[in-house]
Amino acid sequence: MTKTKEHAEDPCPLDQCRLPLSTRTVNHLADLLRHHLKAIRSRWRILPPGKIAVIVLAVL
Repeated sequence: MTKTKEHAEDPCPLDQCRLPLSTRTVNHLADLLRHHLKAIRSRWRILPPGKIAVIVLAVL
């Protein structure tokens, strides 16, 4: 079996997409994430809470 490229290049990579989100919504979720990460004593994440919030809202 050979591997073939099934999908063409992604037309809208995550960092270039436009989402109809208010800054207030993103900041609110980022604050909730910060508090949760502090409560569970998570020392670090690869992405900051603001970027995690945008990804979560994009998926939802």
